[in-house]
Amino acid sequence: MALPVGAKAPDFTLKGRIDGEMKELRLSDVVSSEAVVLLFFPAAFSGACEKEMCETTQGLGTYAELGAAVYGISPDNPFAQAAWAKRADIGVTLLSDYQREVTRAYDVVWPDFAGLGPGTARAAFVIDRSGVVRYSEQMAVLGELPNFDAIRATLKSLVA
Repeated sequence: MALPVGAKAPDFTLKGRIDGEMKELRLSDVVSSEAVVLLFFPAAFSGACEKEMCETTQGLGTYAELGAAVYGISPDNPFAQAAWAKRADIGVTLLSDYQREVTRAYDVVWPDFAGLGPGTARAAFVIDRSGVVRYSEQMAVLGELPNFDAIRATLKSLVA
């Protein structure tokens, strides 16, 4: 079961391609200035994941207006993520949880991904500027997408 609403979001540092360069991002450095949307997804180069990240890319302006940064997190290595983002024109900053440490910390482990053992579930979190989880959703089926309307409504409530 995913980390619940009201819980303190576990801090983490992950690598990803940020502003065209391979960099580390620490959650606590970001939440001090803006809300954060974390979108966990199972794998780059997969249909539902691409749909999710492309839809999110189209809405990045709205998230920015709501004072939120959006990050996609998957167990793919950052080089695979960067290649996928380029091919699919994904504008969401993708972070590599290659060791699945953040996946475990947020309690979004999928028991068996395509017969390869434990993987990352599709899940969404909104974290406020105090580092508290304000929205938490884990999909029961890997092909389901998060409730983006509920995510935006949560962000609106944080700025109201």
